[in-house]
Amino acid sequence: MKRKILTLTTVFAFIYVAVQAQGLSQFNQEVDTFLGKYVSNGNVDYKAIKDNFNDVDRLYKSLATVDLKNASANEQKAFYINAYNIIVIHQIAKYYPLKSALDRNGFFDKVRHSVAGESLTLDHIEKGKVILKFKDPRVHFAFSCAAKGCPELANFAFRADKLDAQLDERTKNSLNNPEFIKINEGDMSVDLSMIFKWYNKDFTMSEPSVLAYVNKYRTKKIPASYAVDFYDYDWSLNIQ
Repeated sequence: MKRKILTLTTVFAFIYVAVQAQGLSQFNQEVDTFLGKYVSNGNVDYKAIKDNFNDVDRLYKSLATVDLKNASANEQKAFYINAYNIIVIHQIAKYYPLKSALDRNGFFDKVRHSVAGESLTLDHIEKGKVILKFKDPRVHFAFSCAAKGCPELANFAFRADKLDAQLDERTKNSLNNPEFIKINEGDMSVDLSMIFKWYNKDFTMSEPSVLAYVNKYRTKKIPASYAVDFYDYDWSLNIQ
């Protein structure tokens, strides 16, 4: 009898994990469809989303019920990146028209959202759930803060089984973009996004300098002798 009880317990555990994985998979698929519909070249059609608000509102509300109890590290990382990007789009569309996310007081650090059983701000998600936990600088090129100064928002969902390749792709996309990495050959200098100044420690964890990190993903390397400066962050909306 004891053996049968243990067997049934194991079976129920497997069923629970399978249902949980299916839930995450369904969420990722819905995010993938949504982003593919409304995002192009890193820009978002906020007006169309506002007109079809249920498309994003349904995704936003589903964040509250996601169970990450037995999720792998990659499943958690991918989920929180997707969650962050969906929340940003939802909040912009909810209050659209806006010129910038900064038009809403506390957009990143005060307004809380129900995510996987917790009440979290966008900053909590970005820093506490991803940056500090996983210490992977590539995630900086996956998050999008609804600004033109941000790395381009992907038009697909991040998935655990493809995460490394996806993060590499987004990092290379940003670091080879002349609008994001501004090289001035005439005076032998390069202007970088303020992201590299704000999160300097992340990019120099395993590299001797920010420039060394940038070159790690660039097709055409920037000479180490180039002077490094930072250009002003453009907070205007990344709208189509």
